[in-house]
Amino acid sequence: MGPTKKSEKLKRLVTVQRHMERMAESDLAVTAKRREENAASMATVMEAIGSLEPVHRLFAQNYADRFDRLSNSDKQLASLQYGQEIKLLRERAKGDRLEEHMKDARLHEDREADDNAIYDLVDLQFATTASSKVHE
Repeated sequence: MGPTKKSEKLKRLVTVQRHMERMAESDLAVTAKRREENAASMATVMEAIGSLEPVHRLFAQNYADRFDRLSNSDKQLASLQYGQEIKLLRERAKGDRLEEHMKDARLHEDREADDNAIYDLVDLQFATTASSKVHE
């Protein structure tokens, strides 16, 4: 059987949401790494294009085409990274809100338990007073 208290249910949701946040962070890290690798490839191609070696001059058009593909890839990765950053912020905000709701629910449950304990003490006091008056 699952949790019965609202705070327990929210705690489970917070756990799931934090997992979603970690997944978004992981996706973002992979994309950032791919962009770094792409940038390194672009730098290498630029070095080859700028080289004075005769071998590189023969392949100048191939290098230019490769650089163009890498540049387009970088634009796509930048767009993907931006979307993933937005998603990460959204997932983090959801987790933070759920955590706040969980804390509020726990506080409310604690207050309710304290109130019930006081009511029990008052009831016990009245029961003891009534019982002692009956015996008099």
